[in-house]
Amino acid sequence: MSRIRATYRIETPDEPEHAAEAIANEQSSGTFVEISTETDGLAERHGATVESITELEVVDEPSLPGSAPPAGAAESPTYTRAEVDLSYPVGNIGTSLQNLMTLIAGNLFVLKELSGVRLVDLSLPEEFAAAQPGPQFGIEGTRELLGVHDRPIIGSIIKPSVGLSPEETGDVVETLVEAGVDFIKDDELIASPPYSRVEDRIAEVMDPIHRHEAETGKTVMYACNVTGDVDEMLERHDAVKEAGGNCLMVSLRSVGLAGVQKLREESDLPIHGHRNGWGALSRCPQLGFSYEAWQKLWRLAGVDHLHVSGIRNKFTESDESVVSSAIECQTPIASDDDTVMPVFSSAQWAGQAHDTYESVGNTDLMYLAGGGIHGHPDGPRAGVAHLKQGWEAAMKGVPLDEYAETHDELRTAIEYYGDHD
Repeated sequence: MSRIRATYRIETPDEPEHAAEAIANEQSSGTFVEISTETDGLAERHGATVESITELEVVDEPSLPGSAPPAGAAESPTYTRAEVDLSYPVGNIGTSLQNLMTLIAGNLFVLKELSGVRLVDLSLPEEFAAAQPGPQFGIEGTRELLGVHDRPIIGSIIKPSVGLSPEETGDVVETLVEAGVDFIKDDELIASPPYSRVEDRIAEVMDPIHRHEAETGKTVMYACNVTGDVDEMLERHDAVKEAGGNCLMVSLRSVGLAGVQKLREESDLPIHGHRNGWGALSRCPQLGFSYEAWQKLWRLAGVDHLHVSGIRNKFTESDESVVSSAIECQTPIASDDDTVMPVFSSAQWAGQAHDTYESVGNTDLMYLAGGGIHGHPDGPRAGVAHLKQGWEAAMKGVPLDEYAETHDELRTAIEYYGDHD
């Protein structure tokens, strides 16, 4: 039987072997005492297996409260960190993505044998991955829809995040469209509040987008936030389609894997996945998920774009983590068709373009700026222009300051945003 492999970084006051076995038992056929119905044959067919253990450092204090040293342990135990590789029979869950989450990230997080546990990688059998919806558009499909093939997708966020009426939102979109963006998204804080319901907002937004396309031939993608319960999302999806909308946005942790899957099954529009709340799963290094493991679940569920923060962002994530996350999004799980477009955002302007390009190694990404466009001293058109100029410089290998000598929008941005970087 094919097996699902999951790698954990654990911390334990016990022997790592005992802690690993505790995970294997909890997440498969074992319980805290022997029972007659857990036969040798059943355990062989359905039990989890500890494949490998690599011991790391030893620390004096637990990372998390509540762990219990084994009986007879020293009064002041030490805590061993280790990387543990476990495998689970795929037959235990079939091809259910929701039950995969329970299998690899369930009650193991509250085992008293552990003072830290983090899921750091996930490897799935080909038949499991093939049974999932996966991205409908991904990198190449998004590029085809927008007609942008030789540079990053340059986009912006509607600002302010909340408080605008549908008409005011439409005015902001018109400004951004005329400024030359490829992509516009709602902020995660606005979905369908009473003052700006999706069915009202989408009509005001798509009007300038459609007029611009008719006049110039350029398609601009608008990711409308349809986050809600499943019925609400489907109703909002229908409103977006009726208005000629071309992208949906959802807050992943709010709608869950089942919500994303349902939307993917019912829709023929790209799904823009926002990861707000991700820090709750990742900020403690001894708890939660690595992005390497977590992003695979959402790609299999059907998203086409995934946020990864940005280099020199306004949050806590390191540049190394951001770059690694982006590369993971571009790395196939089972086939090239399941790659998705990483979305760089958070305090981005042209000043990070060189580092982003050199670190990721390609332009298969979205580069979104809120203040980096809206806040440009010469207005949004100059904001978009300076981003494109910054990326032109990066792709040509020309230093930013040198390129700015012949590009006014970029020079002004360096003078302004350089103080904020």
